[in-house]
Amino acid sequence: MVKLRDAIKLDPQEAADFLAGSRTLILGSNGRDGYPHLVAMWYAVKDGDIYMTTYGKAQKAVNIRRDSRVTALVEGGTAYNQLKGLMIRGRAEIVDDPALTLEVLRMVGSKMSGASVTPEQSRALDAQATKRSVIRVRPEKFASWDHSKMAAARQPTAR
Repeated sequence: MVKLRDAIKLDPQEAADFLAGSRTLILGSNGRDGYPHLVAMWYAVKDGDIYMTTYGKAQKAVNIRRDSRVTALVEGGTAYNQLKGLMIRGRAEIVDDPALTLEVLRMVGSKMSGASVTPEQSRALDAQATKRSVIRVRPEKFASWDHSKMAAARQPTAR
């Protein structure tokens, strides 16, 4: 008998599609005082890693430099039978590279606008890239759920 928990998991392709298609994730880093530090972040996915930008002195960057362990949460749905989520544990690093920062700003900008970055927007991003850093999260462990699968999972199977 299949456990309900296992039946509602996202398969690897569903998880990748959900992550790539979502707009905002909640990033949790570990504060010096032991409490989680949670922030909403726009992001992009490239080669299985999650990328976002921040200011180098932001609390999340300070936390990640001290402790690379992070958790990210992407969720969706407004009714119980529509809830879907993906929790990712992994290691993050702060990358201080203006060229990579510009690339990530462009990826995130294109994702959020649904269009290519215009030359005018690109010039604005160029200026931002020198003031920001990249957070790269390398996922290590996933947990997921899709409550829309519950009804099918509860149906008795034919013998």
